[in-house]
Amino acid sequence: MDLRESIAHQTSFSLRLSRHVSSAASGDRNLALSPLSLHAILSLLAAGSAGPTLAQILSAVGSPSAAGLRSLSSWSVGSVLADGSSAGGPRIAFANGLWVDSSVSLKKGFEEIVTSEYKAEAKAVDFQSQADEARKEINYWVDNAMNGLVKELLPPESLDSSTVLVLCNALYFKGAWERKFDASMTEHWKFYQLNGSSVRVPFMYSREKQFISCYNGFSVLKLPYEKGADRRQFSMYIILPDERDGLWNLSEILSSEPGFLDRYRPWEKVPVREFKIPRFKISFELEASEVLKGMGMVLPFSMEEADLSEMVDCSKVFREGYNLYVSKIFHKSVIEVTEEGTEAAAATAAVMCVFASAVSSSPPVNFVADHPFIFVIAEDLTGVVLFTGHVLNPSPTG
Repeated sequence: MDLRESIAHQTSFSLRLSRHVSSAASGDRNLALSPLSLHAILSLLAAGSAGPTLAQILSAVGSPSAAGLRSLSSWSVGSVLADGSSAGGPRIAFANGLWVDSSVSLKKGFEEIVTSEYKAEAKAVDFQSQADEARKEINYWVDNAMNGLVKELLPPESLDSSTVLVLCNALYFKGAWERKFDASMTEHWKFYQLNGSSVRVPFMYSREKQFISCYNGFSVLKLPYEKGADRRQFSMYIILPDERDGLWNLSEILSSEPGFLDRYRPWEKVPVREFKIPRFKISFELEASEVLKGMGMVLPFSMEEADLSEMVDCSKVFREGYNLYVSKIFHKSVIEVTEEGTEAAAATAAVMCVFASAVSSSPPVNFVADHPFIFVIAEDLTGVVLFTGHVLNPSPTG
């Protein structure tokens, strides 16, 4: 599988995951998540899995092999996720971490893969007698990597003496708009919710030409971030249904139609008649095991049937009959969109335990995001998706 095909599968996973999470959130919450962060954790799990368990992970993420996932991750870290802030581009941080109980040892092959190809920092801790201290250490690592935006990724009592291994990923993005909004033009307008009610929230406004494409039933806006010295171009896409209650139908199309972003992204600026998008900030947290099971990944979470046998050697500590499995996958994301740009962060942790047994010349268009919409942050040249979500209510209490 070539790199472009691997990225296409990763993007498809990102949009399918977003739809499944939307369903799990019962349709009443703003959503922000990083499919890329969850993809990184699943790639780490794949590196230590075997048999049908590995097959389910690969099927869920759309990859033919764990080696393919390693190649994609290695390329992404070096090419897409390098920090560009020193050269005027977005500030990006991407890190993997691994904490293993000091009573067991990582298998040599797994340790080599995660430290060399996934650049994961491996540490030994005492889960058996100091699980909460280890939890605090992991949370501090996340907090530090995320510039303080994501706190308490692992909640109290999420680790205990049965914990053997924790895999963690952190992703941070901060980009300024290529053309910033004039804050003096920001005004409060009505935002219409799915239930028909409305709230008054601050809308950012512009008279400048915008990257907008209009289709039957929806419109797509591209807001580019400032570029650095390299070729990368990060953008936020806002996908707005024509109907005020059209979000769920649009979400279904987005997740089921291959190559949606490539097909519908706007390629040139058009004049605007009325152009308004709301400021918003979303904090979202998720325990992802049920969502991933719904996507076909059942075996990694099975106490009896999970095959994570390539990760750690427990033979010297646990008697025969003990099995390593994924107990929980915690994910937290924060995103804030203002006149200046976007700041976003996400972290994901998997806890392993043991168990016994377009138009070229167009008239002015309107783009008024005054009802629920979908957003995506992606790198345009490669198509790699960093963050996705939807806004149901942009007010601070939404």
